Amino acid sequence: MKSVDAFRKRLRELGLAGANHPSPLLCDDEALPAPQSPLSRPVQFDGFRVGNRFCIHPMEGWDATPDGNPSEHTCRRWQRFGESRAKLIWGGEAVAVRHEGRANPNQLLAASHTKSGLARLREKLLTAHRDCYGSTDDLLVGLQLTHSGRFCRPNDRAKLEPRILYHHPILDRKFGLPSDWTVLTDGEIRSIIDDYVAAAELAADVGFQFVDLKHCHGYLGHEFLSAFTREGPYGGSFENRTRFLRETVEGIRAAVPSLALGVRISAFDVVPFRPDPESSVENAPGIGVPEDFSTCLPYHYAFGVSPDNPVEYDLTETFMLLQCLNDMGIRLVNVSCGSPYYNPHIQRPALFPPSDGYQPPEDPLVGVARQIAVTRRLKERFPNMILVGTGYTYLQEYLPHVAQHIVREGHVDFVGVGRMVLSYHDLPADILRGNAFDRKRICRTFSDCTTGPRRGLISGCYPLDAYYKASEEAKTLRSLKAKSTRNE
Repeated sequence: MKSVDAFRKRLRELGLAGANHPSPLLCDDEALPAPQSPLSRPVQFDGFRVGNRFCIHPMEGWDATPDGNPSEHTCRRWQRFGESRAKLIWGGEAVAVRHEGRANPNQLLAASHTKSGLARLREKLLTAHRDCYGSTDDLLVGLQLTHSGRFCRPNDRAKLEPRILYHHPILDRKFGLPSDWTVLTDGEIRSIIDDYVAAAELAADVGFQFVDLKHCHGYLGHEFLSAFTREGPYGGSFENRTRFLRETVEGIRAAVPSLALGVRISAFDVVPFRPDPESSVENAPGIGVPEDFSTCLPYHYAFGVSPDNPVEYDLTETFMLLQCLNDMGIRLVNVSCGSPYYNPHIQRPALFPPSDGYQPPEDPLVGVARQIAVTRRLKERFPNMILVGTGYTYLQEYLPHVAQHIVREGHVDFVGVGRMVLSYHDLPADILRGNAFDRKRICRTFSDCTTGPRRGLISGCYPLDAYYKASEEAKTLRSLKAKSTRNE
């Protein structure tokens, strides 16, 4: 789209804007530089002044060493986070609290033998930011703590070793999990809570200002919220399904009371999707369609979903979750949705699917608008909470126009960027300086940053970042994609 007017016209065509729309997706005429831009305004968090409204989302790089320490690829990514000019670094990267909980054999690990490596990552980020912008006094940096639960692959990228809380009738079938697969015991859950506490102590010792207790994207924390069918103290009622979160918070606060806490949530979900074989064409998977859920109604296998129609979200319990966080004094919440493993078009709107995905069943702008609208509703209900929004990358050239409007109107506190910073890490700096965009570096959602890891490679922007484009991994990826195309 060649202009803001053309962008607005497309929003109207999609039914995402208009005078009668309850939550229209709107944008400003121009992207303003600092200090005029709303995106340059500081935010006060627990007495700390965060310097602007840009946040870098945590992203798994699939490129740590086998023992969980950062590699040169990891260090480069964190250095670029520091150079971005974003003043909130949300976790930097998903860091597993124990080996068995790693999403892949090259995920970062929080352990005594990786403490100095995590400290080095943080220092690289801070040094880069200080070199570029003179000070880190208004830079807030956290560490995301995670256990991958149903999606653990700690020893072999091609082999799932799930640690599940309950049997899911669709996901078990989708990922080949037998009906007698062992479910985590209450004692094992308490042991995992101890791991989170130990990891938080390590993060505090290293100098991170907060930790994120990850509750999104189908990983263990998120699965607790949907454990309706689990028996015992960690399943069934809302109180039981939030017990893991509450006990983890209690443990961390007892051990390191000075450490701030944040939570990244999947605020809503929908039933898993699959490619429709009837719409498949040569060299391309079919359009995404919902898995058959007719035998699973009422649907009690997801959080933030309508139990009678699980292709629609329901925020009833999402509001309850934010109230629970608020009651615990947790004000920092990063709002995401769904899962990249079973409904990526909801979680990560993109025009081009990853190799194991499906063609988007809707214009990706619909997915962007959905996430922005839900975050707005949460902010309206909890105005004193500090919310980070997600889903902005697909806006491309019009990211700043939409973002500054939403921030100005108070619909979100921070604009989170993820995939975009893999290709264009200093986009926040260019926006705040009023610089013209480097259009050759804008993420076009080719999804190679996902396809690469799905094929056993490190994650990076292979089409647009020269560092990855010239790598041996890029050659391998091109070969794998070509072979897949021929096979299809």
